[in-house]
Amino acid sequence: MAHLDETDRRLLRIVQSDASLSHAALAERIGVSPTSCWRRIRALEEAGVLGASVRLVAPDSVGRGVSVMLQVRMKSHTGAAAQDFESFVAGRPEILECYSMSGEWDYLMRIVVEGVADYERFLMRDLLNHPNVATSASHFALSQVKYTTAIPV
Repeated sequence: MAHLDETDRRLLRIVQSDASLSHAALAERIGVSPTSCWRRIRALEEAGVLGASVRLVAPDSVGRGVSVMLQVRMKSHTGAAAQDFESFVAGRPEILECYSMSGEWDYLMRIVVEGVADYERFLMRDLLNHPNVATSASHFALSQVKYTTAIPV
């Protein structure tokens, strides 16, 4: 865990809400020089605290308005089976998040698709035909109550 002072924390809170700000604008908001701000950002990147800067796309605006939470149970729990399945997951653009889980289900995923028919094709043709998948359970989101990418710091 990186040592973060209050200036680092302010910087992290700001860049999580608007990564498009220039170093000069960030520096002004956190009360340091632009050079100091640049050094802090570089140090946070090198420490692995800050990752890539991206812009978030509104799913509805690009025809991906259906969100599905998918639980998956594996047939086998060997390292090779997990690696094979996780490689499959990495190659699927509709799978936005995938977590290896404790408990009854082995994986939990968040999937975005155009519609129910699009999801059915993915589920029936691809996921359930994967040699290591035993079964799955799908849960369709009715509405998004909260969504954030900001980590509390």
